Amino acid sequence: MKSMRILFTGVGGQGTLLASRLLGEAAMAQGMEVKISEVHGMAQRGGVVESTVMLGGIESPIISEGQANIMVSFEPLETLRALNRCNRDTAIITNITPVIPFTVKLGQSEYPDISQWMDFVSTQFKMVYAFDAESLAREAGTSKAVNIVLLGTLIGTGRVPISADIIENTIREKVKPGFVDANLKAFELGLQQA
Repeated sequence: MKSMRILFTGVGGQGTLLASRLLGEAAMAQGMEVKISEVHGMAQRGGVVESTVMLGGIESPIISEGQANIMVSFEPLETLRALNRCNRDTAIITNITPVIPFTVKLGQSEYPDISQWMDFVSTQFKMVYAFDAESLAREAGTSKAVNIVLLGTLIGTGRVPISADIIENTIREKVKPGFVDANLKAFELGLQQA
């Protein structure tokens, strides 16, 4: 298998770490060599949360500028913030529903026009999946399943050699029982976006 660097980015409370752990566990179940790294930052205050999943024998858990093969972003501003770690061939999977920072809520700053920025991203990268993952998560039964919708899209692209069945089994094993059905539905809805 070719080595692969996958960057997950979002804000605290979006399930960034769970999504990367599910991917890592599924990859191990499929016999792949995996490294996972997490950066929590000010996660409990809505700050940046990043994790990386390295597949195929990569030694360093760090993704440097231009090295990401895939970026999965849970929040549009986090997509923009992490673009420097991508290159033209990076597949970008992003939720377009913003998490409004408290500084914007207080009127101290403005949230940028996301549609304009997503148009820019679409012209700069060959493979971009930008959609409202939050509405699909709500359709699945919980707005907290944005992470699983995006994980479904990641698997649906075919860029990561992990079967949907293995991810579904990992969800059944690792997600709290009361949330399994909604997460499986969210995963299926995400697969359909690819």
